Amino acid sequence: MTAAKPVSIRHLATAQPDFEAAFQQVLHWSAETDSAIEQRVADILADVRTRGDAAVLDYTGRFDHVQAASMAELELTQAELKAAFDSLPALQREALESAAQRVRAYHERQKEACGLSWQYRDEDGTLLGQKVTPLDRVGIYVPGGKAAYPSSVLMNAIPAHVAGVAEIIMVVPTPKGEKNPLVLAAAHVAGVTRAFTIGGAQAVAALAYGTATVPKVDKITGPGNAYVASAKKHVFGTVGIDMIAGPSEILVLADGSTPADWVAMDLFSQAEHDELAQSILLCPDAAYIAKVQAEIDRLLPTMPRADIIRASLEGRGALILTRSMEEACDISNRIAPEHLEVSSNEPHRWEPLLKHAGAIFLGAYTSESLGDYCAGPNHVLPTSGTARFSSPLGVYDFQKRSSLIEVSEAGAQVLGKTAAVLAYGEGLQAHAQAAEFRLKRG
Repeated sequence: MTAAKPVSIRHLATAQPDFEAAFQQVLHWSAETDSAIEQRVADILADVRTRGDAAVLDYTGRFDHVQAASMAELELTQAELKAAFDSLPALQREALESAAQRVRAYHERQKEACGLSWQYRDEDGTLLGQKVTPLDRVGIYVPGGKAAYPSSVLMNAIPAHVAGVAEIIMVVPTPKGEKNPLVLAAAHVAGVTRAFTIGGAQAVAALAYGTATVPKVDKITGPGNAYVASAKKHVFGTVGIDMIAGPSEILVLADGSTPADWVAMDLFSQAEHDELAQSILLCPDAAYIAKVQAEIDRLLPTMPRADIIRASLEGRGALILTRSMEEACDISNRIAPEHLEVSSNEPHRWEPLLKHAGAIFLGAYTSESLGDYCAGPNHVLPTSGTARFSSPLGVYDFQKRSSLIEVSEAGAQVLGKTAAVLAYGEGLQAHAQAAEFRLKRG
């Protein structure tokens, strides 16, 4: 039997003279969408905005090969969602409910911590504060092409539900009419209000603009292909969106104490998503890096998605030898990865040094895959370095804040003078006089 070809993943060392240039090559990824896709998406959005349901039906027939006479045929009833849940094997039902419970518990805590209204009065009786209210209606996009993602249903719908969103509208493509029972069951467990078997740019357009059947939403969340990402960019401003996600990423900081096959498989866990996914190991132990490479070569032939994993690791992966764990933490902060595993005997020693990451997984037993499915925190995370300035999807994404201001008569005497001076300075006479009219005369 011929031995499998070794994986040609980059090996870099921070001590090498050309490290910086080689490191930048690893990180390089263009988020620009193909101009032909952009134009096609713009055409689809305009058509759905003009023709509504008729356009959605046309595109669903053309792209998903599902022919329907009306949108009613593409809407899933609550009874169908419940039936899908009831049809699952007991093990899958229990796993869904357990994951949903953990995701809900985490987001309930999040709501308590950051989703509260507050107010106070100052010395003159003026009331100032913040009022937090949920969005009225949101749309969640669930991929349904190459694979089905019930976990995406939980991660998008449950925080919206916890936030108090009244209506959650799910769209999921069903190519050739194939409905995934796990996805439908997840919608039942997560409390989805309405669900439509439509996808692509046309589904984003229907949610953003509304049709005779699909309600217009306030915000759209959830991942999708290049057409979905482009459509979300186009409709931003008409509705809110969560983010424009790039390829999936994992960065493992290892001190050499974790079994090498565990780390190899963790690198695989993101590489198997697609050829553009990125898996990087940072470690100060050269012998350990060699062990991880050996495990990559040994385990890869056992993986059903071996070709995708190989392409990802060889195209965008890297095993990087650092001078120390401290330096590894510095480099991690520069990368700002989506998923960051601290595979160490002392994860809490290094965690304070880590500033930028979508999610941080502490300790050898905390595989990234647990976060994807059932740990509790959200798996919708910033990618492509955007963890430097953005956060995981959460309850706060489905709420908005209104400022509360109630100025007392005494407060108006002080604030009015200040406001008038600044308004006259800006040349805005009406602003100034609106404040001055409330000042006591003489």
